Amino acid sequence: MTRTVETKPFSDQKPGTSGLRKKVPVFQQEHYAENFIQSVFDSLEGFQGQTLVIGGDGRYFNREVIQTAIAMAAGNGFGRVIVGQGGILSTPAASHIIRKYKAFGGLILSASHNPGGPHEDFGIKYNAGNGGPAPEKLTDAIFERSKTISRFLIADIGLVDLDRLGFVDAGGMEVEVVDPVADYAELMETLFDFDAIRTMFKGGFRMAFDAMHAVTGPYAKEILEKRLGAPAGTARNFVPLPDFGGHHPDPNLVHAKALYDEMMGDDAPDFGAASDGDGDRNLVIGRSIFITPSDSLAMLAANAHLAPGYKAGLKGIARSMPTSGAADRVAEKLGIGMYETPTGWKFFGNLLDAGMATICGEESAGTGSDHVREKDGLWAVLLWLNILAMRGESAREIATKHWATYGRNYYSRHDYEEVETEAANRLMTELRGRLAALPGTAVRGMKIAAADDFAYHDPVDGSVSKNQGIRVMFEGGSRAVFRLSGTGTSGATLRLYVERYEPDPAHHDLDTQEALSELIAAADDIAGIRRHTGREKPSVIT
Repeated sequence: MTRTVETKPFSDQKPGTSGLRKKVPVFQQEHYAENFIQSVFDSLEGFQGQTLVIGGDGRYFNREVIQTAIAMAAGNGFGRVIVGQGGILSTPAASHIIRKYKAFGGLILSASHNPGGPHEDFGIKYNAGNGGPAPEKLTDAIFERSKTISRFLIADIGLVDLDRLGFVDAGGMEVEVVDPVADYAELMETLFDFDAIRTMFKGGFRMAFDAMHAVTGPYAKEILEKRLGAPAGTARNFVPLPDFGGHHPDPNLVHAKALYDEMMGDDAPDFGAASDGDGDRNLVIGRSIFITPSDSLAMLAANAHLAPGYKAGLKGIARSMPTSGAADRVAEKLGIGMYETPTGWKFFGNLLDAGMATICGEESAGTGSDHVREKDGLWAVLLWLNILAMRGESAREIATKHWATYGRNYYSRHDYEEVETEAANRLMTELRGRLAALPGTAVRGMKIAAADDFAYHDPVDGSVSKNQGIRVMFEGGSRAVFRLSGTGTSGATLRLYVERYEPDPAHHDLDTQEALSELIAAADDIAGIRRHTGREKPSVIT
């Protein structure tokens, strides 16, 4: 039986770049999750009798909201729900299942790399039928609906056993509980040379993969150890936990410091990697070398032809605007298109669907290809393994040769987390007001060539996305980018991106922060970061 439940709107249900993210107690308010899910359904058309995919990263409150989502899917007229066993589905695996089974769309319950637990973060986002995040016009419609919603529909179907594989009748709607790993692992076998990687492991190649007690644990265990023959223990922290073991599941040099320290040690494995809460981000560290996400994108693109799934070549490369220009030089050499988009994977969807790009990447540790419509952490790690197996060189050797060929983009991101929202907005507003006067002036001996607030003109549908980040470009190719992030749940995160291009191999072994020191100081001079935020240093440097 379907019930119509009266409700009142909440004023704070505006989706960010990756859906709605709030603290768990916010989502635990009566009708809060139901309101947002119903606002999603009310913003869609034509889903009656269709399939909805539901899954999440296993964080606290995941199972409860999945039960609610299943009951509401039945109440709203979906014909079938596919849900991952235990409520588990990595974000890229969910994208693949939506595409493979031609589902109408999917609900992914995740707050990505943010911490989990009773007082930490939770999130819900809707992915469309192409497997990618909802486009802005849909998220805008969802927000508008959330401000006027007065009822939600829910079926009284009882609890679905999420741990038992198979089919369940839920008030006339079919629910299938599926192995969350199987379909994804099979897809990976079509893209990469598993035989070559197996041979590499048999030859003594050692790897450390930190799943951070997050969603990729079961995927890494199955693919790396069972299918590729990596030694037991290669996949670490592989059991997903509601609080991620009390740690922050963000694969960066702060939260994966133990892995970094090991990879810099005397007896380091050959290759180290990690993935985040929902499995869409990656960290790549070779023995004695950290490879930035921007460089990783460029190196993967330059070597992708070594993997069976990409031997025909790339159609194009896309990167988010704050990501370094390293991949631009690869695209130029390959003679293919290069696309600069706003931050947010949804902007890559049109390019991928139109066949204009094959590989995409963001500096925030997200890399992926046209095999799904999300960034994919484990995919990036497997492509690196395929390249290492085919080239027979270390990650350091591959990086050094790449920089000798293309030049090196020294690049870093400085995050100022949980800044008072008013202070962060004041900094950006003041900086925007000065943009027109900056070109032609000099800061610390560096002349500013151009300054703007990045606007993206989508080459596929003609849409325009404005105010996507402030860029200050210097003569010689250096730049500083200022942006407020949409992925946090409290306060504002100010992100400063600094980049300096160095073509001379004789200067490719500098310390990154040292190489960028003058540019970092100039960025503070220009924007007044310390003055506005009161911070003497960033919260995180990557």
